[in-house]
This record gives sequence, structure tokens and C-alpha cells, in this order.
Amino acid sequence: MRRILFLCGFFLSLLSSTPTFAQTSQSGCSPLLSHTFLRLQDEVPQNLCQYQGKVILVVNTASYCGFVGQYDDLEKIYTKYKDKGFVVLGFPSNDFGQQEPGSNKQIAEFCKNTYDVKFPMFAKSVVSGKNPNPLFKMLIEKTGTNPQWNFYKYLIDRNGNATDAYSSLSNPSGKAITTHIEKLLKGSSQ
Repeated sequence: MRRILFLCGFFLSLLSSTPTFAQTSQSGCSPLLSHTFLRLQDEVPQNLCQYQGKVILVVNTASYCGFVGQYDDLEKIYTKYKDKGFVVLGFPSNDFGQQEPGSNKQIAEFCKNTYDVKFPMFAKSVVSGKNPNPLFKMLIEKTGTNPQWNFYKYLIDRNGNATDAYSSLSNPSGKAITTHIEKLLKGSSQ
């Protein structure tokens, strides 16, 4: 019994000191999604493998960016396609122009109160430079494209493969992105 209590305490201490992300391994999960990040709202660890089999749009966000209105479009496409196997994953970052200076709690409140964001959001992390979070590191490697600014987007197919990257100027609910999402939802790779 003491050993069990010791092990429980040990694992709880690990969880309390968990960084914003961690690499995980889960059978049937693509390497791209084999990571765990803290949920923005409550910092509970979330394994991205839960999204395996879905078409995913990954986007780095910032509350004080001129592209912040894209939250509306991201929520619009999330609502439109979520029942068909689509999800948007938001990753706040202060990398570009220091436009996300707030705490996770402040960012979560802003997203909820200003844009009523319902798609999954994760704790603030680094998405560019020498040490991007592991998901963005792999997205950059797979697409050959570094995020150039806030609201940069990466599309991932149902098999967990990065298929395309879109600039901040690309409207999430615009034809270029939604046409690609619809093809991926139907099972076409391009």
C-alpha cells in the first residue's frame, strides 16, 4: 500500500511539473499527433492522439494581432464541419510582435468572452524559431514552411499527415482552405 501511495505521489508530482507539452506514444497514433499539451482553459494535459482520424487545422493565435478576427472564421468552419470529422486546434503564441502577452487564463477568457471560441485551444507555447513546440517542429519539417506570423495554418489529413500550410492572409473560411478540408473529409489526399 505504501508503495502504491508513493507511486501515486510521484506521478502527481510529475503532472504538476509537466511542461506545456510532452511527447507520448500511443498505438495507432501518427507521430505528428503523438504529443500531449496542456488545455488552455485549465491546463489539464490533452493527448493529441484523441484527434487521430479527423481532419485537423492547426493555427497559432494571438489576441492582439490584426488577424484576430479570424477567430470568427475558425469557429465558423469548426461548427460547420465538426460533425463530419474536422477539428481546429489553436495554439496561442507570443512569438510574433509580442501580440500574446497574457497568461493562459487571460487568453482563455478573451477567446471565450470576445469570440465564443469552442474549438480546442492549448496553453501558450513557442511555435517558431530554434525551439518550437514539438507539434510545430514536425509541421515545419513536414511542410517545409515556418509560420511567418500569427494565424498561420497547417492542415492535417485523417491519417495524421501534414498536407498543406496557409499564410496568415488566408481566410480560414475562404474557398482555398474549405475546398481542401472538404476533399480531405471525403478521403481525397489533395
